Amino acid sequence: MEKSTTQENEKYDLPKGYEFDEVEQRWYSRWLQEKSFSAAMEEGKDAFSIVIPPPNVTGVLHIGHALNNTLQDILVRYHRMKGDNTLWVPGTDHAGIATQNVVERQLAAEETTRHALGREKFIERVWQWREEKGGTIINQLKRMGASCDWDRERFTMDEGLSSAVREVFVRLYKEGLIYKGDYIVNWCPRCHTALADDEVEHDPTDGKLYHVRYPYADGSGHVVVATTRPETMLGDTAVAVHPEDERYQGLEKIGIALPLTDRILPVVLDHHVQREFGTGALKVTPSHDRDDYEIGLRHNLDRLKVMDDKGVMNEAAGAYAGLDRFDCRKRIVADLEAQGYLVKIEDYQHAVGKCYRCNTVVEPTTSKQWFVSVRPLADKAVGAVQEGRMKIHPPTWNKTFYSWMDNIRDWCISRQIWWGHRIPAWTCEDCGEVMVEVEDPTTCTKCGSSKLKQETDVLDTWFSSALWPFSTLGWPEQTKELATFYPTSVLITSFDILFFWVARMMMMGLHFMDEVPFHDVYLHALVRDKDGKKMSKSTGNVIDPLVTIGQYGTDAFRFTLTAFAAQGREIRMDEERVDGYRRFINKLWNAARFAQMHIKDEDPAITEVTQRPQELDLAHRWILSRTNATIVQVRDALDGFRFNEVASTIYQFIWHEFCDWYLEWIKADLYGEDPQQRKNAKGVLLSVLENILKLMHPVSPFVTEEIWSQLPGERTTIMTQPFPAVNQAWEDAVAEQDMGLLMDVISGLRTIRTEAELHPTAKVEATVICADENKRSVIEEFAAGIEAMVRAKSLTVVAQGKVPDDAGHAMVQDVELVISLSGLIDVDAELEKLNREQGKLEKELKRVTGKLNNEKFLNNAPPEIVAKEKGIEAELVARLEKNQESSQRLQKLR
Repeated sequence: MEKSTTQENEKYDLPKGYEFDEVEQRWYSRWLQEKSFSAAMEEGKDAFSIVIPPPNVTGVLHIGHALNNTLQDILVRYHRMKGDNTLWVPGTDHAGIATQNVVERQLAAEETTRHALGREKFIERVWQWREEKGGTIINQLKRMGASCDWDRERFTMDEGLSSAVREVFVRLYKEGLIYKGDYIVNWCPRCHTALADDEVEHDPTDGKLYHVRYPYADGSGHVVVATTRPETMLGDTAVAVHPEDERYQGLEKIGIALPLTDRILPVVLDHHVQREFGTGALKVTPSHDRDDYEIGLRHNLDRLKVMDDKGVMNEAAGAYAGLDRFDCRKRIVADLEAQGYLVKIEDYQHAVGKCYRCNTVVEPTTSKQWFVSVRPLADKAVGAVQEGRMKIHPPTWNKTFYSWMDNIRDWCISRQIWWGHRIPAWTCEDCGEVMVEVEDPTTCTKCGSSKLKQETDVLDTWFSSALWPFSTLGWPEQTKELATFYPTSVLITSFDILFFWVARMMMMGLHFMDEVPFHDVYLHALVRDKDGKKMSKSTGNVIDPLVTIGQYGTDAFRFTLTAFAAQGREIRMDEERVDGYRRFINKLWNAARFAQMHIKDEDPAITEVTQRPQELDLAHRWILSRTNATIVQVRDALDGFRFNEVASTIYQFIWHEFCDWYLEWIKADLYGEDPQQRKNAKGVLLSVLENILKLMHPVSPFVTEEIWSQLPGERTTIMTQPFPAVNQAWEDAVAEQDMGLLMDVISGLRTIRTEAELHPTAKVEATVICADENKRSVIEEFAAGIEAMVRAKSLTVVAQGKVPDDAGHAMVQDVELVISLSGLIDVDAELEKLNREQGKLEKELKRVTGKLNNEKFLNNAPPEIVAKEKGIEAELVARLEKNQESSQRLQKLR
């Protein structure tokens, strides 16, 4: 890696405000120019690698991408600073259905179709679109500060990955784990392709349950069946009942007349039928229902398709041919009612399967497709988790993972579209021989004919992305990258694609690499709005990452995402919190400006004073001990994927300990006359600030890099600096205890001032009553510092004493704090002010209480309005109590 040119820059005073937009653009350009993200493969170093969950090439950055990639970048920057051989592989997924839909819409706008273009021209058009528009999300990830090795960017349709896909398909086929056959699949009439089970989203939908009378073939009676899809009854080929259902004994010998047709259906006895549900009779439509398909296999039933691939009724539907499936439903219901077959219609909520891409209601239908026999692969994946070779975080997902894998079905991998990896299978048109090869065959291996026709289907997008951890590293070639970085270290992804993608990567990695694809899987929660609602454009609650970054800066946005990233199923995102963390970034900036005022002309060697902490004053020993404790907590949290703990620990340390206490405490040293005290203060200040910037860099890279570059001395990029190591020499329990006591005393005295509403410049006389000799000794030693920080003209420390009636009083630990209020406030004026305030509060409380005691209001007002009024009532009661406490305290001063 080239040495950063940062050291060549002229140092300047940090400006008053942090101009994040200019800083972000400048530093990201420099990082790219200097190849700061490039992976190293140095002998003897630990490896850390992540493969990015490849976003769809059609995609744009949303809040989920922002969270996911922020968490990845945190780990990558952390391990890069630890000195590991670190690789973050970027890339995009070709997104077969989604991308084809985008380009087809373009063609429709031009009044043409893909069929008019032809397959080859259409594929050229898609590649053209990809070159022009397909890099949008990559550029947006760069805006987020993602430190991927962009020279290694991959695409699931690039030449290397395409070779890996072919190799895997051919091997699995020749091992008997890929086959082609008729099967019931999920079919999207809009996208005109099969969908895997996990590409179908099941949403609760209000519908109807139709109860239909099916007469016995001999006219002696009837059964009633219930269905949500009456149009499919045209494809019924049987009625099933439970073998032990006494109501239907002997019915299999009679048969059932199918309404609206002249067909007679057999009756089959099957244990799948639930006797207790409805009438216990089930219409069987093998070509249009998954469970019915299985019943059909067991009883060798005919399969009758009555709907085409566009969701239109076909010739087998008889008089209903040519009708759209939903129009057909209306016609059939009307005809059933007219002919006396409709018993009743009930409102019914059920889970309706919809295409995950276009939200069209899918149709289960029989079709000839390619499948992966996944049971042998799934068993290996389950074993890897059970043996601890791969850990899922949080572990609560293990049970769900096992359950899904235990019930996994064979994976339908063929798609009836053009954009994607075309299945490498050829059929001889002369003898029918099927050939599956890595290289395109030219002649039939059986008869020698050259009349070969390639399969027109392409592979499911998830097939190529299942190979991502090893195909991106050069497999099937045995590359140095593959040897260095596989298995990858961790996968970070949202829990909703645990089975879409994670499980399949595990199956493929274990089968082809004989090793798990990653040691850890961190499943982050889904991001919702502050009220827990799903973000959507229709509800207007979408938080656009790019808009938020433009308003608050990338560092503040990343810090917010990190702070919210607690392990669970839901993250409630509040944009107001981003503004809060923007203020935190500014707090750090201002602290750095203060530090720079005192250290900019110093030799960085002044930090050597921290090597002898026992020689330093209490405040310095305390901040070094707290710095060490923060390093311990942050490293432990990063190693344990507790990202929110990383953010909260850094925030607490920087804002409350470093800024609020340490910087205030050392001002006397920095502005004092003693040169050794100034040197000590400057050395510790610089050392702690350096550690703060390095600790925070993985979360907020831009502001930390900018501040780092302006510290004294020659400075290479912060991302190549060693991540702070635990320093046991800094650990000082006594200093933390003593400083904690002083902080409590100061806070307590400040609270007395605040509650008495003293003017900020008012000089007070304070007394500390402390019976504990050790604590009293500490307080006495630092009395001058306490006086300065609470604006006291005097501070008296005694072992025993009585609290005067005219004094403010507080208790911290076992120490009493007293401030004399005599002469500092106009008691009568303050009491009069409190009395006026009390009158206003009581009047407002009476109004609110009257509302809440009004039954008409409670019954008619929206729940949120009632809740709001109750909140106002509670707030008024609390304010009145506070007002009365203040009055009582003032009365004592008369």
